[in-house]
Amino acid sequence: MTTDGREYPRSIRLKDGAQVTLRLMTPGDAASIASFARSLPEDDLLFLRMDITDPEAVAHWMRNLEAGLTTTVIAETGGAIAGYAALVQNRVGWQRHLGEIRAQVALPFRSQGARGRGLRKIVAQMTPDQKGAMATFERLGFRPEALLQDFVVDRSGRTRDLVVMAFDVAGLTEHVD
Repeated sequence: MTTDGREYPRSIRLKDGAQVTLRLMTPGDAASIASFARSLPEDDLLFLRMDITDPEAVAHWMRNLEAGLTTTVIAETGGAIAGYAALVQNRVGWQRHLGEIRAQVALPFRSQGARGRGLRKIVAQMTPDQKGAMATFERLGFRPEALLQDFVVDRSGRTRDLVVMAFDVAGLTEHVD
């Protein structure tokens, strides 16, 4: 299958020699992605935009796949999901030009290395204490756009600030470095 000029499934070899298959997620992956989510550390689950351990949240994700609002690539090795990356298109009319990247990688596989949809910016959101994620997104060309105080509530009910970072796909924003 081809999407955005890429052919799937495809195989890659990680730096450590592990063979990984990249393929597009389908609605048939709902149980596997929920199992993957349950294997994640509790701290990782705090920062997900939706609780993918919840079957209804996973069902919503699958409906978005079918509607073409989300494209998700799954990384598999040994028959299990090692991670995923999703490009989610915003449904809100006045933000329909924005896309958001959502990615999660299982612990053993970490540190291994849009325009066609009419997107102009890709947005990443995280809490300020996710310094590694912020540094990674900065290396990819994302820049901080906003700090929203007490904007999210974690699983324990505590409020946290939210950092909004954006990558200017269309080159519309001038940044002074």
